[in-house]
Amino acid sequence: MSVNRYSPSPVRGAYTAPTADESVHATVTIPGSKSLTNRELIIAAIADGPGRLVSPLHSDDSRRMVDALRALGIGIEEVDAGGEFGPDLVVTPAKLTGGATVDCGQAGTVMRFIAPLAGLAANDVHLTAHETALHRPMGGLISALRDLGVDIDDEGTWSLPFTIRGHGRIRGGRIEIDASASSQFVSGLLLAAPRFDVGLHLVHTGSHLPSLPHIDMTIEALSRRGIRIERPGVGEWLVEAGVPRAKEIAIEPDLSNAAPFLAAALVTGGTVSVTGWPVHSTQPGALLPEILQAMGAHVARHSGILTVRAGAGIRGLDLDLSAASELTPTLVGLAAFADGPTTIRGIGHIRLHETDRIAALVGNIRALGGEAEELSDGLRIFPTPLTGGEWAAHHDHRMATTGALIGLRVPGVEIDDIGTTAKTIPEFTALWERMLRGASA
Repeated sequence: MSVNRYSPSPVRGAYTAPTADESVHATVTIPGSKSLTNRELIIAAIADGPGRLVSPLHSDDSRRMVDALRALGIGIEEVDAGGEFGPDLVVTPAKLTGGATVDCGQAGTVMRFIAPLAGLAANDVHLTAHETALHRPMGGLISALRDLGVDIDDEGTWSLPFTIRGHGRIRGGRIEIDASASSQFVSGLLLAAPRFDVGLHLVHTGSHLPSLPHIDMTIEALSRRGIRIERPGVGEWLVEAGVPRAKEIAIEPDLSNAAPFLAAALVTGGTVSVTGWPVHSTQPGALLPEILQAMGAHVARHSGILTVRAGAGIRGLDLDLSAASELTPTLVGLAAFADGPTTIRGIGHIRLHETDRIAALVGNIRALGGEAEELSDGLRIFPTPLTGGEWAAHHDHRMATTGALIGLRVPGVEIDDIGTTAKTIPEFTALWERMLRGASA
């Protein structure tokens, strides 16, 4: 069975996770990467002419970015090209006008990427977010923007909501930033830096820098459009002033959103293939084949298809996941069925995501009768038999998909709000249920 189109309307509310009565054997196509879509939208908005994003993600987060750029004066048109998950996007750069309010929703990429761009606008831009996202760290970015001369009125809170008093330009130059709370601080500044008068010399001064692959993704996206970036030292970047070239860019599938589908092979003792897997990718999800293999899977790649087949069992690991912390929820779901304890370290910053992911994961595992503990920079899972019960999504898309993964083996897992998956993969339940039927998408 082949399915080419999916309903754009995501399932909302409580959702009883379907249990797999037998091994899953399926091929799945995953929608585009949120991280790449939102980076490419920003770069296209400041390019030297109209550009096109092919097979972009259409989700809550990407729509927030489109709306934000339109509010700044950028033209964005949807063009139906027969894509499986929605239209292409044609982006037409224009003078950044501002004079608008940008609601970032729950999108960290929107609040951290739009803020530097808003400093280039000719008028004020007010940034706010969903009440569940107002706690997300912004202080380091606000401080850096002020060092660049950007006028920001945050009423002394160092957090959203705040107003950027745009003056149409940012001089740029050398600044220091502590981006320990989020690599998005660095990416947001790098993305806007080509349009600063003299470019940017950015130096990270914090004790650690999470999610380095996402910074590499930003640099690669800019370099692909002709922007020169040098890295003279660890945690240091030099961006030359310039105008990015307009291009047509095809968006890769979201490899982190592929994680629960691939993990389903291990949980059910089956085989799952994901189409369109890139040969090279800066997405953190590109580490999945190596990690899943270490957990006992057989992994193969052929003609752009990544196939994961269950091995004799799931192995517990001691894992430093600082480079790919967004994979933590899925790997916790796997660890619940492993042959021994799993420790995941280097992920302390995920306490500041949509929710405190460490506390939420530990709490949910315990709510199903499992054993888990919080660590200073991670968590540890001790596999024990689980029972059905409520799995709290905590307004977090990755929490919701992990509940679905555990539900494959544990009957009666009820996710309190599966609609949170619309943040990055609105088609999740349709894809998940087709996978269980062995359908190819």
